[in-house]
Amino acid sequence: MQIATIGALALYAFVMSITPGPNNMLLANAGLVFGFRITIPQIVGIPTGVISQILLVAAGLSSLFAKLPSIQLALKVAGTLYLLWLALKLWKADALAQSPNATPISFSQAMLFQFINPKSWLIALTAVSAFLHPEQAVVPQLLIICLAFALIGTPCMAVWSAMGSALRRHLSSPTSLRRANRTLAALTSATCLMFWL
Repeated sequence: MQIATIGALALYAFVMSITPGPNNMLLANAGLVFGFRITIPQIVGIPTGVISQILLVAAGLSSLFAKLPSIQLALKVAGTLYLLWLALKLWKADALAQSPNATPISFSQAMLFQFINPKSWLIALTAVSAFLHPEQAVVPQLLIICLAFALIGTPCMAVWSAMGSALRRHLSSPTSLRRANRTLAALTSATCLMFWL
């Protein structure tokens, strides 16, 4: 892979990882509710899921998507329903009062969420189609693509959790925390629109 291609890949990984989307809204909320340190498994799980998707797409899953568009529709519906359910939970959340059963999203949950997240599939499909050249050795190229998302995507995810955590420190009243939760709920709901545009 040429240096110019690696630069374009790095920029793509950065833009796709740092811009608002379902993962970033969930991370901001987790940072707000649980603090930064508790969200580290979620921060690592997201790029792990995206890397898994990149490998699956490179192995030929993209041809299955092309042959069966109903799979894409099912992913959109499942992703939308899941995000709306999470947004509703956020909306109803009573400030930072957590029930004893409240837990942040785990590493495996964050990783598996990518498989119903249409934005993640779009990222993987685009990364493979734009940056994997079949006339060159495939394995080294895949390694570079996966490393780009690990080394660039992970810090981008951390930024969103850190923003939520910083917000937590500045919002001291239950009313302001409830407003923050509801704002994040509205933004999480709004990210569903991305799936359908």
